[in-house]
Amino acid sequence: MDVKLLNPFVDGVVNVMSEFGFSDIKKKSVDIKGKSLKSRGVMINVGIVGEIRGNVVYSMDLEGAKKIASKMMMGMPVDEFNDMAQSAISEVSNMITAKASINFSELGIETNISTPALMYGKDFEVKMNMNKVIAIEILLDDIPFEINIAIEKR
Repeated sequence: MDVKLLNPFVDGVVNVMSEFGFSDIKKKSVDIKGKSLKSRGVMINVGIVGEIRGNVVYSMDLEGAKKIASKMMMGMPVDEFNDMAQSAISEVSNMITAKASINFSELGIETNISTPALMYGKDFEVKMNMNKVIAIEILLDDIPFEINIAIEKR
């Protein structure tokens, strides 16, 4: 996978999350994973089609998801991962991927994205569409947030 295809997603996270008030956003690590991703608690899958095709899966633990949802809702306490918190997390993944799509467009690469599919629970796995997945760990004010990218250019 071309490394240039990763930066639009990292920029999307930095751009969108800083708009919600996250001030300490750091890329922690980049790893290569296999086709099977183990859940940390919450995963959101977004499909990408066009000149690039594949999937991106955002992953975080349940407590981190609640903290991110709270920040998105102007600090409103989020004690349980209810419909409102799930909607907030789905929407932020949609916004990040839309920003990545805009970034691709600025590089002359046209893409479209699917509606996010949120999954949460204990001990489940997601099978990606490719054998190699690039995992980028980002800290959002010390909240671990992972971007799992399995895309290819047509």
